[in-house]
Amino acid sequence: MPVVAAARPLVSVHGAEHFEIKDPSAELKMPEVFLAPIRADIVHFVHTNMAKNKRQPYAVSKGAGHQHSAESWGTGRAVSRIPRVSGGGTSRAGQAAFGNMCRKGRMFAPTRIWRKWHKKINLNQKRYAVASALAASALPSLVMARGHRIEQVPEIPLVVPDKMEGVEKTKEAVAFLKSIGAYDDVERVKDSRKIRPGKGKLRNRRHVMKRGPLVIYANDEGCTKGFRNISGVEVASVDTLNLLQLAPGGHLGRFIIWSEAAFNKLSDIWGSTKRESTAKKGYKLPYTCITNSDIGRIINSAEIQGHKSLNPAKAAPRTHLKKRNPLRNKAVMDSLNPYAVEMRKTEQMRQQAAKNDRKGILAKRRAAQKANRIQRKVNYAKIHTDYTVLTKSDLDQKIASDAAERKRLIEEEAARKLAEEEAERKMLADKEASKKAKTAAAESKAPVEEDDEDDDDDDDDDDDE
Repeated sequence: MPVVAAARPLVSVHGAEHFEIKDPSAELKMPEVFLAPIRADIVHFVHTNMAKNKRQPYAVSKGAGHQHSAESWGTGRAVSRIPRVSGGGTSRAGQAAFGNMCRKGRMFAPTRIWRKWHKKINLNQKRYAVASALAASALPSLVMARGHRIEQVPEIPLVVPDKMEGVEKTKEAVAFLKSIGAYDDVERVKDSRKIRPGKGKLRNRRHVMKRGPLVIYANDEGCTKGFRNISGVEVASVDTLNLLQLAPGGHLGRFIIWSEAAFNKLSDIWGSTKRESTAKKGYKLPYTCITNSDIGRIINSAEIQGHKSLNPAKAAPRTHLKKRNPLRNKAVMDSLNPYAVEMRKTEQMRQQAAKNDRKGILAKRRAAQKANRIQRKVNYAKIHTDYTVLTKSDLDQKIASDAAERKRLIEEEAARKLAEEEAERKMLADKEASKKAKTAAAESKAPVEEDDEDDDDDDDDDDDE
């Protein structure tokens, strides 16, 4: 929806104290171009296409990727038919060349300088965009939203005396900007200066910074020289207004300083919605079909709703009923089951009673759990004893008899092991006794043989003598 700038009939001239004008013009009539519709979509479209008209053509070298002596090997060699570098004795020989898929080959669709770089823009669109940018510059909210520091500026749009056009020295220009409260925006621009990201820093555009005030004059009497060396400040003629300066980046709300003559000249250059412009043949300012873009407010207003020719609102017929889930919707459940209300009441009463008698319920539950544990033991015993145990006393007797039987078996096993150990000890003792007897018998025979040998030795000695 287009936005219409707020209208103020008169604008004051500021900065007369700096130039020491004794009888300045008190007020100026607001040109109707400041009431033009603010169409951000048109401004963005026109700015995008205008910015393309300043591009420098670029292209790759005409022979890039084709500076080889290469020829295809043809078919029959089980390789692709891409051209291959001729020659031998080097790794480069036989490698594919020329194609965009090849190493050191050309790019796909090499760029040419005869591309269609410039964009034609409809004249009426350009004029509409400039008018919208001028209207946006008269709204302090849009100017501040763009980032300009205008807290100390007395009025927007800011109009200054014509003597500003004769400022030739930068020192005088800075003093003038400080006198009207516009130098804060210049300080903001200086603080924003930083190194450009990317390759641009290597191409003679190393630094970037924001945009500051735009000074618009009617007659150049030296102001272009006085303001050109101040950071962020740009100068433009009212006869050649450019959208790239009025809305940098396609963003509305540039802070503009008007000379009095330039401000008065806007009425002749742009005309109005009913009066044609004197500088643009047959041109009238655009206007919106409606003064209020809030369509809902217009339709719901008392004047529209109370009109006698207005037909009453038509209720859309319901083609089907939405099925409700009775398990989630109580009203639907009550319609299907009238007793559902009584059931809910009964359940609520039961829950409340259980809440009040919680100790008694817990005692009953624990008693039931204890009886259940006993019954589980009985049932287990029934399964393992072929249903011969019928009562708890029978179960206790069975448990006692099983324990006695297990004790008897354990004692018998212990006695059997003890007897086996005793028999083993006895057998070992008998073996040891028999061994000792054999050893004693062998020892009793051994000395007799030794005496015989000694006798033999004595006989030998006698013979020698």
